[in-house]
Amino acid sequence: MNEAFPATSMPDRDWWSTLWPDPQDMFQKLRITPEMTILDLCCGDGYFTAPLAKLVAGKVCALDLDEAMIETARAECLRQGVSAKEWICADARDVATYLPEKVDYVLMANTFHGVPDQPALVRVIRSVVKSTGLFGIVNWVNRPREETIVLGQPRGPRTDMRMAPEDVTTIVEAGGFRLLAAIELPPYHYGVVFAAS
Repeated sequence: MNEAFPATSMPDRDWWSTLWPDPQDMFQKLRITPEMTILDLCCGDGYFTAPLAKLVAGKVCALDLDEAMIETARAECLRQGVSAKEWICADARDVATYLPEKVDYVLMANTFHGVPDQPALVRVIRSVVKSTGLFGIVNWVNRPREETIVLGQPRGPRTDMRMAPEDVTTIVEAGGFRLLAAIELPPYHYGVVFAAS
């Protein structure tokens, strides 16, 4: 479990790939395009980092608090024949200190629910996104955990930590963004995409 963001531990890759057999399809729905520079915030084991790097020709920076996760993500990128522009081992709340330049897009998958001070993190993210930039959040649906079954077992964060898209939107819009789209990502996720404002 992540010490900074509770209930955001990395899942096993077998059920991760069951949920996300085609990350590129998700990226398209989230409005990520090949010309963008991307920050994969709280990248974990690189399940999304590697396909992001393929899509944007390596113009992706990946941040995680856990050095072991960074190394796993780096190895996954190498296995898939791609590389990231920057690997950052740091707290997400300190990303502005480490990011070499502002980015077009920040992707945060399956982590936002566990951030202790979400408004503060949103303000940090706004500071590292270009004036025309986007912020995409992928979250588990706001349903009881026992209803989100993957490979025969309940998965995802505790029921009380799950957030409805409207709750995420209220927090993110207060931090300098405006909602562009809310997207269903079956079976158990949704995405919300925001534009810097």
